[in-house]
Amino acid sequence: MSDPDLSVILFAFNEEANIAPVLTELRAWLSKHEPSAEVVFVDDGSSDNTFSEAATALRGSPHQLLRHDTNRGIGAALKTGVRAAKGRWVTFLPADGQIAPDAIGRLRAAAAEEAADVVFSVYDHREDGLHRKLLSAGVRGLILLVHGVRMQSDGPYLFRHDRFDPDKLVPDTFFLNFEFPIRVLGAGVPTAVVTIQCRPRRSGHSKSTGLKRIVGVLQDLLDLRLRRTKEALGRNA
Repeated sequence: MSDPDLSVILFAFNEEANIAPVLTELRAWLSKHEPSAEVVFVDDGSSDNTFSEAATALRGSPHQLLRHDTNRGIGAALKTGVRAAKGRWVTFLPADGQIAPDAIGRLRAAAAEEAADVVFSVYDHREDGLHRKLLSAGVRGLILLVHGVRMQSDGPYLFRHDRFDPDKLVPDTFFLNFEFPIRVLGAGVPTAVVTIQCRPRRSGHSKSTGLKRIVGVLQDLLDLRLRRTKEALGRNA
């Protein structure tokens, strides 16, 4: 069989209660709209039955099952998925059910209509609370100040496989979802932005937020600025 045109990465950490219905919904959408697509599932070191629930839910469909021995972070899970993905195009979804699979359709349509190599998504409406909204605005301001790019990226993004090099993206944390857009925008890659819906989690609580994690973004931004400067000097040497 030929390689699929699209790979959908779904990563999870201790999402036993969510993973079966989320994957069932994804499979149904792909069967109707992207029947040749593969699902690449990455279990990021779960200590519950997330992996076995995912294996059962994906049985009979094109998929890959991958597993980290320990919890390494969202960035590491995404890089593991991209390395394994066979599709010419790649996107991803979280395992908490907040993003419906039809977001994939919006991303794919924008890539075709706008000849974009990367399509970002922003949320139409999300009940984050004032504190988190202020922190998000602050991070965007820091990105503009430190890297000179105006980033519009809240949720999943779609990219040509060859635009994402896991070996050149350092972060294993959520910061990868800042670094990749910053690098793409800084390089002048053709991009587009779509608006998608964000639903409440099916159950449980988020494992990727918190003040300590967000405060660390400034240090990560400065570190990335240093790495990008060194890379530029190396190319010009």
